[in-house]
Amino acid sequence: MAEQQEQVAPDAMMTRIGQVVMLHHGGDREEARGRFLDLWAEIGEDGDPLHRCTLAHYMADTQDDPSDELAWDLRALSAAEELSDERVAEHHQSLAMRAFYPSLHLNLAADYVKLGRSEAARSHLRRARSSVGALGDDSYGDGIRAAIGRLELRLDGDGSPGEGSGPHGPDGPGGETLGPPRQRP
Repeated sequence: MAEQQEQVAPDAMMTRIGQVVMLHHGGDREEARGRFLDLWAEIGEDGDPLHRCTLAHYMADTQDDPSDELAWDLRALSAAEELSDERVAEHHQSLAMRAFYPSLHLNLAADYVKLGRSEAARSHLRRARSSVGALGDDSYGDGIRAAIGRLELRLDGDGSPGEGSGPHGPDGPGGETLGPPRQRP
């Protein structure tokens, strides 16, 4: 029994990241960005890859500049490439590392669209599409698949930034039009 409790013990850093995510979702983007930066400094460039991946994944949504958003999404992908299934399972037993990739690549594709780099966007969109088999048959997986489909349609069109986007356009707060739903840590 004690062994089971150790496996499900909360990860304090993931809890703190989740608290900042809730702050951001509550509408305080600037405060969330500042707190994420503080946590990033605490984690460090060589810190736990799960912490770096998660924080960078959410930090991207707090950026005003698409180039900065891209930089954070690239950090998330880089950290994900260092992660093992064992480390991910320590956080949540039902997660597998390969399930991170559809969202990570979709976010990068959306970033590249915002920057007018359609070939790079298509490359990451293909990677996202090829990895969707790792997603569950649930609302999160459905949301990722739908977002991939929307971005594919957009790239198959003329690719102009405003075409087919929602009220905020592709550069809306958090990239909600192009990006996938971000799963809470």
